[in-house]
Amino acid sequence: MSESLPVATIRTQVTVPLRFSDGYRTTARLHTFDGLVDGREHLAFALGDHTNGAVPLVRPHSECLTGDVFGSQRCDCGPQLREAVQRIAEVGGYLLYLRQEGRGIGLYAKLDAYALQDAGLDTFEANVALGHDEDERDYTVAAQMLAALGVGPIAVLTNNPEKTDQLSRLGVTVTEQVPTGVFLSPANADYLAAKASRAARAADLPAVR
Repeated sequence: MSESLPVATIRTQVTVPLRFSDGYRTTARLHTFDGLVDGREHLAFALGDHTNGAVPLVRPHSECLTGDVFGSQRCDCGPQLREAVQRIAEVGGYLLYLRQEGRGIGLYAKLDAYALQDAGLDTFEANVALGHDEDERDYTVAAQMLAALGVGPIAVLTNNPEKTDQLSRLGVTVTEQVPTGVFLSPANADYLAAKASRAARAADLPAVR
């Protein structure tokens, strides 16, 4: 890890059984932290076997209340969260649940951006029109959490190379970027197309069903 990275420490550990709406169940060891640079309440979910000696699979997942909790179809966040938990549980690793709603602009601003998207802007243009950067997420806290957990090299579960690049610049050794699934629906087709064209992500989108 980078020597300049502020030190965070584990505050609490607790075991929580998880059950998703499709019936999938697993158990996670939740970790909270002291000393995170933004002062927010981020969580690390330890999943699967951490004693097998393999490089852990890590998913930095930014909070999406509408998608993760309420099943909004305007994004692919909920399905990506569900996929990540199972894939990490199968091989061992961590889900880092980061309180960075709306690419870091907040819940209300995200909904303002939705209104602008309804008027014709894409997800990135809408953020800029509201006076924000296209993507304001910062993965410093993710690097701090991994350091506090004593995690060495990782494989990153993402289609977004910016996550991998930021973590690498912060001193995290990334051995591999593992792609996530593409969860396309009629409601999120424009959103995913914008991510593919503007953020250098998975560009080969399946047909909308």
